[in-house]
Amino acid sequence: MPKPEVSASYQELSEDVERVSENPTEEREGDMEVHEDSSSVILPDGELGTTTPSLRFSKTCLKNVFSVILLFIYLLLMAVAVFLVYQTISDFREKLKHPVMSVTYKEVSFYDAPGIAFYPGRARLLSCKHHYYDHIPPLINPGQPGDIECTTQRINYTDPFTNQTMKYALVVQGPRDVKKRELVFLQFHLNETDQDFSAIDYLLFSSFQEFVSSPEKAKFMKDCESSYSSWKFSAGFRTWVKMSLVKTKEEDGSETVEFKQETSVVNYIDQRTKPRSDQLFFVVFEWKDPFIQTVQDIITANPWNMIALLCGIFLALFKAADFAKLSVKWMIKIRRRHLKRTRQVTNHIS
Repeated sequence: MPKPEVSASYQELSEDVERVSENPTEEREGDMEVHEDSSSVILPDGELGTTTPSLRFSKTCLKNVFSVILLFIYLLLMAVAVFLVYQTISDFREKLKHPVMSVTYKEVSFYDAPGIAFYPGRARLLSCKHHYYDHIPPLINPGQPGDIECTTQRINYTDPFTNQTMKYALVVQGPRDVKKRELVFLQFHLNETDQDFSAIDYLLFSSFQEFVSSPEKAKFMKDCESSYSSWKFSAGFRTWVKMSLVKTKEEDGSETVEFKQETSVVNYIDQRTKPRSDQLFFVVFEWKDPFIQTVQDIITANPWNMIALLCGIFLALFKAADFAKLSVKWMIKIRRRHLKRTRQVTNHIS
């Protein structure tokens, strides 16, 4: 009776051995699964099973170093942006304090006829004529009264500087047509003088028509004498005056007019038969060129350009500050994660 039981148990054991020998990998895989499950219970982070602690530390260190470098770069950029803001504001204020002079030229065919105010004293106007193309015909009977073809007006007014002395002025309409080189030729005569040097003063102002239409001509001449400079031309010479007009625009929007002159003097050869003690004066007025010069101070600083630049700089500053804040948070997060992993490894080892 016991013999059949022993044979049956032996047959079952041999079948188990054959089953194990046929599937050895399944048993090992089962053991590995059990081991992984046990390790995962202790260390939930999957990276601990795949990478070594030294490799993880080197990667974290590189990330931290890279973050610090980026942070310093952005701090440097922020410092440059702040310097640019300061420099831009300083340049703008400097340009406001020191405007640049701008000169423009306007070409014209006709000028507004200027007024020429002569102060002849005891001298007398003998002739006044308009000529063209720089041509003056030879003198006929110099020293004798001739044709007066110019528009003239005489006026008396008090000296604007003393308010006591009466002044006599002969106002003559100047040339207009610059394309035809119009000129005005005048001849004065002075019988006798007790002075060592004889000369006639004259004054230029911008518009003869304004003088004619002014209701208070005396006040107009006083204002002109206060505002404009006066010149002289001497006896015994032909003085050729070439005028140019300069307009200056002030900061308050007003406009002032100034005359610039180029003067050439030619000696007069008196060919009269009898010696005379009188004095002859010859003067010519002509426009130098057809260009009116306009001078004004302009501010080169453009506030819109400065505002656009400042907006760009402040935007860069905000972006850099935001990036720096995120970088610091990321570094803190990496540091906490590294400390957490260190504690997990220490707990696992212990």
